[in-house]
Amino acid sequence: MTNPHLPAAPATDPTFTAPSLGRRFGALIIDWVLCLLVSNIFADPVRDGWAPVLVLVLMYGIFLGLFAQTPGMYITKIRCVNWHDGGRIGVLRGLIRGLLLALVVPALIMDEHRRGLHDRIAGSVIVDAPRG
Repeated sequence: MTNPHLPAAPATDPTFTAPSLGRRFGALIIDWVLCLLVSNIFADPVRDGWAPVLVLVLMYGIFLGLFAQTPGMYITKIRCVNWHDGGRIGVLRGLIRGLLLALVVPALIMDEHRRGLHDRIAGSVIVDAPRG
């Protein structure tokens, strides 16, 4: 039995429309700036290019796994959910998604639902975030 108060899972919703690429890119820029600021605490992000990337992967794992949103996603009103049931993707899949996103290329290979290769491997999708 499904809950009528929850939105349909993106995989089974024929009316599903992904948020714009502009909002997704805006969220990524906000998150990247935060990663640069945080990594500056323990490394020089200009000299040590691995530091902000490490922070990004960890941020995606923790925030997507526990809250379905990074700070940038919260600001741009999008969230990352499980493609099949619309729930959270969990910390491990959030880490995998973050690691693949850090490789950049998987994000450029998208399907008709704007799911990058990193989303398809992690079983996730970006959706509009309900505000209530």
